[in-house]
Amino acid sequence: MDFLQTLNPAQQEAVTTTTGPVLVLAGAGSGKTRVITYRIAYLVEECGVRPDNILAVTFTNKAAAEMKERVNHLIPPDRRRGELFVSTFHSFCVRVLRRHLDRFGGSYTRDFTIYDTDEQGKVVKSCMKDLHIDDKTFPPRTIQFGISGAKNRGFAPEDLLQTSDVKRATTARVFKLYEERMAAANALDFDDLLLKTVRLLKGFPDIADYYNNRFTHILIDEYQDTNPPQFNLIRLLTQNHKNLCVVGDPDQSIYKFRAADIQNILDFEKHYPGAKTVVLDENYRSTKTILDSANSVIKNNKQRREKDLVTSNARGEKVRLFVAEAAEEESDFVVREVKRWQMGKTLPEAQAAVLYRTNAQSRLFEEACRRHNLQYVLVGGFSFYQRAEIKDVIAYLKLAMNLNDDMAFERVVNTPPRGIGKTTLDLLAERAKNAGLSRWEALGQIIEEKTVNQRTWNALSGFEGLVKAIAGNVGTLSLALLLKHVIKHSGYEKMLRDENTEEAESRLLNLEELVTAAVEAEERGEGLRDFIDHAALVADTDALKQDAPLTLMTIHSAKGLEFPLVFVVGMEEGLFPHSRSADDSAELEEERRLCYVALTRAKKQLYVTHSERRRVYGDEFATNPSRFLAELPAELVEECDSRAALRRRMAERTAPQSGGGASQNSGGGSRPFVGKREAFQQQRFGRPQPYVERASAAGDSGGMYKTGDKVRHEKYGAGLVVRRQDDKIEIAFPGYGIKKFIESAVKLEKLR
Repeated sequence: MDFLQTLNPAQQEAVTTTTGPVLVLAGAGSGKTRVITYRIAYLVEECGVRPDNILAVTFTNKAAAEMKERVNHLIPPDRRRGELFVSTFHSFCVRVLRRHLDRFGGSYTRDFTIYDTDEQGKVVKSCMKDLHIDDKTFPPRTIQFGISGAKNRGFAPEDLLQTSDVKRATTARVFKLYEERMAAANALDFDDLLLKTVRLLKGFPDIADYYNNRFTHILIDEYQDTNPPQFNLIRLLTQNHKNLCVVGDPDQSIYKFRAADIQNILDFEKHYPGAKTVVLDENYRSTKTILDSANSVIKNNKQRREKDLVTSNARGEKVRLFVAEAAEEESDFVVREVKRWQMGKTLPEAQAAVLYRTNAQSRLFEEACRRHNLQYVLVGGFSFYQRAEIKDVIAYLKLAMNLNDDMAFERVVNTPPRGIGKTTLDLLAERAKNAGLSRWEALGQIIEEKTVNQRTWNALSGFEGLVKAIAGNVGTLSLALLLKHVIKHSGYEKMLRDENTEEAESRLLNLEELVTAAVEAEERGEGLRDFIDHAALVADTDALKQDAPLTLMTIHSAKGLEFPLVFVVGMEEGLFPHSRSADDSAELEEERRLCYVALTRAKKQLYVTHSERRRVYGDEFATNPSRFLAELPAELVEECDSRAALRRRMAERTAPQSGGGASQNSGGGSRPFVGKREAFQQQRFGRPQPYVERASAAGDSGGMYKTGDKVRHEKYGAGLVVRRQDDKIEIAFPGYGIKKFIESAVKLEKLR
């Protein structure tokens, strides 16, 4: 076939090895999608395989549609005998279950309903209510998360009952009733689609044989992201033949939180003895500098297959490092650099990206874009002020400012849940409608008349007291303290902490960022009304154009994408790598893979940035640079001019650093980064914190620490005392959360 001449030797081998198991280790930017589509075309054109005997599976509907379109461009219409089946795992399973689910008997039929996450949550809440399980002690989201986790590990409800753990036993009780309710409703959740298909193929050999014979050649994209049920499904579909080609990259396995198991790809040759392994290590995307930098970082991982990306592309510009004194300076620098690249017309518009570890980091960059009149697209989440938790907390402030704001009232009256149900809300609405009152006024009447039961009256009265307390603090407390009061006393903080899920943690980070935004608003001289108006205007802006010159997204959202100009921001310990990886080597390796993904999104120019101090929950803390920065080759990095760099150079004049001589300035507002990696680590990790004065009684662990004191811990760095009782002390550390200590036993350094 003529198109084979456009492939390199490794790609040709991956395309033309059509029998038996094949593992294609495809590095970033190495043309894996081309290999998959060309392999399908080769099977049809050269091997005579019917398209409807080929199954190609990927992880998104968009990727599946694009793959099918590319294959159709390669195969002439007259050669397409039968329909090529390209789909996601879940779409494939729906197709199987629509034909065979009734084989299980019972109440399940082929006309089953698929419940989304919200509908699944409602069933969980209903089960908990009927089992008389307190949703404050056991948050429904936590139970829902536990049920999903149990399913994906292959556990039945009875398996969870064999424990003395109350939370696990409670989850098992809900799980059992949940399964009964789902069956009675003839409904499946997303986990069920995979699990019941696996069970179907295991339990009914004739069905397994049918699909083994139907799909004689199977291709799996992004194999490093498969979870245990998907792995089992693939094994069952290939048990009669081994014509399986999986494509993936262990170095880009970043979805452990979704139950992805990196061992699926690392152990492929063990699962399929005699498998052919083809390595695609030629990158067509990035410059040599970017690839060498990414290779230098990822080689520090142990759970990987040795593979160094190479390219025939140019060496390219050095990686540019920017060290900001504060997070606001970091976001301003990034936006100014994007505009500078635009004005220079060096790179095409709409091709710059800012990549960050958590969604909460978007706020500063969004606001910097608005200040500099730069259009942007936000990917992977709502705009900061459109997120539910932000709108909820601001709604409390709006209601406190205007008690007749019915929209704000309806949003927060039972958020977080406080026992004010639909019946009561309907009663309030009817009273307000009939008497021409606001919801707040109707609330007051019902409380005064005591026309509801005692439990409901207590809930209504408690809400009224909460709003009055917030209103009483308007003008008395600072914006930041007022927000903290709302977050704490509304029960919002407790609700999210009790959920104890990754989503809840992300929402807490967003609320902390809102407090930081309030501090900055006050520094600009804004009051509460200004702050609320700002949030409303941001939320009401028109949809951003898709051809905006800048894209803001998390690194997870950026996987599979590429941009000429990339900024990887917030590279600080506790933020990236995330604090959860501090004591877990496997988590740390996942964070390093995430860094590798971020670096390899860049085609022409890569920036890495961090801030020397960052506000967390309204208070400012020192930060330590990410260890991943120290893993970059020093000779490939140049530091951009900044106040932090200038201060450091002035210090170096009085106390010269060893380990490297100066080289010529390359211009463009940057200075060469000189010295070996050890010097880099010493400079970045071992630097003093010039903006924090140390108390003279450093290391005095016998002293008394009060709420509000700033301290330093040898492991977690600078922190803020948020609570103390007797000899117990709680300290908030940026990136690590709140840690509890015995005051007399912990060694702390008191800071001023």
